[in-house]
Amino acid sequence: MLGHRFPTALRLPHGLLQRRSIMARRGLTIMAGGEAEGPLAGFFDYMERLRNYERSGVPRGAGTDSDDGFDLGRMRRLLRRLGDPHTHFPAVHIAGTKGKGSTAAFLSNIMRAQGYNVGCYSSPHLLTIRERISVGNDGGPVPVRLLSDLFDEAKKAIDEAIESENGSLTHFEVFTALSFLLFSQQNVDIAIIEAGLGGARDATNVIRSTELAASVITTVGREHLVALGGSLQSIAIAKSGIIKQGRPVVIGGPFSEDIEQIIRDRAFLTQSPVISACGHGIKSFTKCIDWDNGKPYQRCYISIKISRDVPLSIEMHDINLQLLGDHQRQNAVTAACAALCLCSQGWDISDASIQAGLEETQLPGRSQFLTAEEASALGFDSASTVLIDGAHTEESAKALSGVIKTVRPEGPLALVVGMASDKEHLAFAEQLLSGQTPDVVLLTEASVAGGTSRAMPASSLKEVWIAAARDRGIEYVDIGGVSGAETPEHISDLLDCSPSSNSGRKPMVIGCQDVAPFSSNLIVAASQLLESRGTAPGLICVTGSLHLVGAVLQQMGRH
Repeated sequence: MLGHRFPTALRLPHGLLQRRSIMARRGLTIMAGGEAEGPLAGFFDYMERLRNYERSGVPRGAGTDSDDGFDLGRMRRLLRRLGDPHTHFPAVHIAGTKGKGSTAAFLSNIMRAQGYNVGCYSSPHLLTIRERISVGNDGGPVPVRLLSDLFDEAKKAIDEAIESENGSLTHFEVFTALSFLLFSQQNVDIAIIEAGLGGARDATNVIRSTELAASVITTVGREHLVALGGSLQSIAIAKSGIIKQGRPVVIGGPFSEDIEQIIRDRAFLTQSPVISACGHGIKSFTKCIDWDNGKPYQRCYISIKISRDVPLSIEMHDINLQLLGDHQRQNAVTAACAALCLCSQGWDISDASIQAGLEETQLPGRSQFLTAEEASALGFDSASTVLIDGAHTEESAKALSGVIKTVRPEGPLALVVGMASDKEHLAFAEQLLSGQTPDVVLLTEASVAGGTSRAMPASSLKEVWIAAARDRGIEYVDIGGVSGAETPEHISDLLDCSPSSNSGRKPMVIGCQDVAPFSSNLIVAASQLLESRGTAPGLICVTGSLHLVGAVLQQMGRH
């Protein structure tokens, strides 16, 4: 039987948390988007000196609940020095291979629409690390001065923790602790916390059952396979580690029977009610795709009527989601189930706020169609449309193919792809080649978390795509290296020098950027290749990595 949990926020108790600093008094009147980050130079330098597994790669087994796993003890000890801020607000903890960021955004916006003061912590970021923390009603990145003051206040305690832990505290652990400290000082009504890796040994998994309003597991896939134990089953075990004694868990899915059983077994052991967002009583479908100001949205029907364990009910006949695809509709259903679960605990959340929060949610780099003005900022003046999407797994490639098929079922297609070295490149390529065969594929290299150690060389990625094309019997021509600065005449010459296809259809063109790192000129080159083939205008999709998408947005911002 579920009791009512935290319908209002807890308040600051002792020590560091008791000092209502300048941060809280200033509020969030400054929008983060246009702020210069100069005041954070010292903070950035400090964080750069910490071990960063996003840049170097996560060690084998680090996310498993074993001797190889990350040590949550040092995270707890760091938080203790900061006054245990994570114990002073209720939280929803979200894990999953894919969909956790979107689900966190959906749920955060639902709570904001109802008027709650919401803290949200997610990763990775696209342009600035400030994106990982949002607090208040606007949902934007934490303001520069707020983060700078927070760091200045906490630095002494963090220094002492790093020294006592012999320098083993990581970049992610320190930033997670700072986010918890900020949420406590800002007296958030609720925090939506996205796990970084796995769940059981993730730095965010210090949330106790007494503060946990609900846990959410969106999906289980093969990403970070080595770090999470080597199998889908071990990944499911790691993610189910966020389930806490007596607290409800919302599962997204769909899951295979054995994977869902692992999660349910954990829930049984902890006496946690399970709410399935893809089980009996759930119905959702997309009615149509429409466009508004050059951007598509999907009009959906969503019905949730669950009578077991935790009764939930809502029906939305016409809900317009800016996040596209069946997978995002499922994420919206999962977030709605989580919101209704909070309602059952005494939180005041109306059906209107659930619909408004879902409709207002948009995430840069997730099925994002650039407007003509945004594309022109990249030096792109073609009639072709540019889509950027951070897909980087086999499952997300499948979802992206679905979006392309739905929004642009016909017409020329060019792909610009860059990936991290530890991803399943062949499976990703095969998935994107299983749908509409692209006319052009250009491979590039983008830095990962500001470094190149995890970047897959463009030339190596090109060989993977050639192998995938051969496996599928797709005729192709290899035009070699492309800088992105070629003249239209040179592009035509590249195609003229390529061997002809044996079939009536023009062969797929494959090339790679011969100068690292990624430049938006490669998008222009893709457009020129489409035009030289006589197939423009079309759709140009930049994908393979959120870091690559971030590079596109960064270059767009510079102009």
